[in-house]
Amino acid sequence: MSGVISITDAQFETEVLKSAKPVLVYFWASWCGPCRLMSPSVDWAAATYGDRLKVVKMEVDPNPATVKQYQVEGVPALRLFQGGEEIQSHEGAISKQKLASLLEAHL
Repeated sequence: MSGVISITDAQFETEVLKSAKPVLVYFWASWCGPCRLMSPSVDWAAATYGDRLKVVKMEVDPNPATVKQYQVEGVPALRLFQGGEEIQSHEGAISKQKLASLLEAHL
């Protein structure tokens, strides 16, 4: 069972764009209430889909380059990457069921 990996701008290319597996990127902020609600679902996704999916989280404030590049306008935000390309994006908190549907469509 794999967990959620915290990454920075410097690690984004290696951990996300060059990953052999699809990668779910969770953008969050310490001051964000809805992010606290989403975190257990993101942990659940890492535990449930860890054999087929890498899950990483990136705090938005210390990592402005990636936030700007992928036009993250609000947190929590999710971006799903496969083969170095963004294939799905969502902004705002979603339920565990919606997260599961979003991932199942691409795994």
